[in-house]
Amino acid sequence: MRFADVQLVTPSFATIAAKQVNTVIGRTERTDIPIPYGAANCTPGRLPELRPATVVAHVDTGSGQPHRVVFELPHPDPLLARLLRDECSQFLVEQTASIAFGEEWTETGTGKDAVMHAVLVVTRRGPGELELREVGATSHYDVRVADDPPGVLPAGAQRLEVPVRLTPSRCDGHSFGEAKKAFMFPVRASLDGGEVRVVIVMPPKPVQDRLIRYAQRACGLGG
Repeated sequence: MRFADVQLVTPSFATIAAKQVNTVIGRTERTDIPIPYGAANCTPGRLPELRPATVVAHVDTGSGQPHRVVFELPHPDPLLARLLRDECSQFLVEQTASIAFGEEWTETGTGKDAVMHAVLVVTRRGPGELELREVGATSHYDVRVADDPPGVLPAGAQRLEVPVRLTPSRCDGHSFGEAKKAFMFPVRASLDGGEVRVVIVMPPKPVQDRLIRYAQRACGLGG
């Protein structure tokens, strides 16, 4: 049996075009097939409940044209529940304020004492108080801030700036070729004293390239 394409269908995520997979399924108990999914359908003001999901596929059994089959996923699926929670938590925070790195990045020191300095900028979008609880590290970079917790955007304020210091958390040369999550900085924040939610903040690609070169120099790997 061969899968020609697969598609995730659920009210919790936007439906996108089926992915062509051309995967042959042998006589095994389990075969994992990656399935792309669309943006989460989030609800203003609250986290939505996960809705049931199906996988729609076209299957070729060797007896003619591929035919359409629908597989119901056990509900609630824990992976989809986590993805929905993570995306909609970020959505709720970003209704109140945007969180992004500023444009200026400055390197000080040399060798193992080199530090990259930047500013995390919180800009008002909607009502409410936003408290930054933590600016987290990534797989490749440690982060330090002057205050713990990093800062608060009061209900009447329009902007908050939090200076951050980045240093490499690992110096094996092989790691720089596999830096898929190196630049996904988790920022934990709460709205009006409520539940802590996570926003993933990423610098733009030119800054990512600069950070790799900085880390290579700091680690004595050239660059």
